[in-house]
Amino acid sequence: MKVCILFGGSGYIGSKIIERFLEKKYFDKIFQVDIKDPTIPFNDVEYVKGDVRKDLKDIVKLPESFDKQNSWIFNLAAIHREPGHKQHEYFDTNIKGAENVTRFAEENGIKNIFFTSSIAPYGRSLEQRTESSMLYSETPYGISKGYAEKIHQLWQVKEDDKKLVICRPSVIYGPGDPGNVLRMIKGIKSGTFFFPGNPDIIKGYGYIYGLVDSIDFTCFEKKGNFILYNYAENPVLPMRELGRIIKKELGIKRPIPTVPIFLLVIAASILQIIGKPLGKFSSIHPVRVRKAGFPTNIKPQYLIDNGFDFKYGFEESLKHWRNIAPEDF
Repeated sequence: MKVCILFGGSGYIGSKIIERFLEKKYFDKIFQVDIKDPTIPFNDVEYVKGDVRKDLKDIVKLPESFDKQNSWIFNLAAIHREPGHKQHEYFDTNIKGAENVTRFAEENGIKNIFFTSSIAPYGRSLEQRTESSMLYSETPYGISKGYAEKIHQLWQVKEDDKKLVICRPSVIYGPGDPGNVLRMIKGIKSGTFFFPGNPDIIKGYGYIYGLVDSIDFTCFEKKGNFILYNYAENPVLPMRELGRIIKKELGIKRPIPTVPIFLLVIAASILQIIGKPLGKFSSIHPVRVRKAGFPTNIKPQYLIDNGFDFKYGFEESLKHWRNIAPEDF
C-alpha cells in the first residue's frame, strides 16, 4: 500500500496537489494534515488536524504494512505572509516544522519527501536567479525557508535510498486564488490598476496547474535522490507584457498608468496610520508596495535543462483559467 501524507495540505497548493493525486491514483491512501480545516473536502482523503510546530509522533495512524520505499511526505506547511506575523513565528513554523516533519519520516521509514521552499531565500537582486545562484536571504521568511531546506537535505543524505525534491516556487496563481495576479486582472478590468514603478521589471509567476505538472515530473518521472528546482513559467515576462496580455484577454484598450514607488509607499503608510486607531489595517502595506516594485527574475533552469513541457505561458494560462473558472473574471 502506497501512502501520501501532506503536511499543510489544506491550503491552495495542497488542495490542487490532492486533486491531481486522486485523478492519477498515485496512492492507495492520502492523509491531509493541517492546523486549518480543508478548504475543499475530499471523500477519499483522511483529514487529520495537526500542527507541525509540535511533535508529530503517532499523529497519523499509518497502515501496519505499507510501501515505505514508494510512499511520500509533502511538506507544504509554512508561515509566509510578509508582513503579517511576528518575526519568531516564521522560525517556529518553518524551521521547527521542518525538523518535526523529517523526524516523522525517519521514525516511520518513509523514503521520499517533497518540500515547498520559496524564492525568498534568493533575496533581492536585479540579476536573474537560477538554482545555482547564491542565497542572500534578507527577511525572517526567506532565512527560515533557506534553513528549512538544509534540514531536509540533512535528512536525505543519511541514506542512499532516500529521495528529496525541493521546489522554490515563484508567486503561484490560478482559479480560486485571490492573490496578486487575480487582483491585477480585476484592477485592470475596473481601471484601478497601475504599474508600481518601472513597468519593465521582470516578475516571476507560476500557474498552479503548471506547478502540479512539475511535481508529477520531478517526483514520479525523474530519477535521482536529490532534485532542487525553481518553478516559474518560461519565459518569464516583464510587468508591461503581463498587463498587455490581460488587456488582450479582456478586450480592454485603455492604457495602464505608472505611479512612482515613493508615492505608493506614502499612500500605503497613510492608509496604515488612518486604519490603526479604528482597528482596521489596509492590505496595502508599505512593505508589500516596495516588494511589488522589485523584480523577481526567476529562471526554472532545472526544468528547462531536463525537457519539462511548460504548457502554461501567461497567455495560455489565462485562457485555461477563464475556461474552467469564468466567474473569477
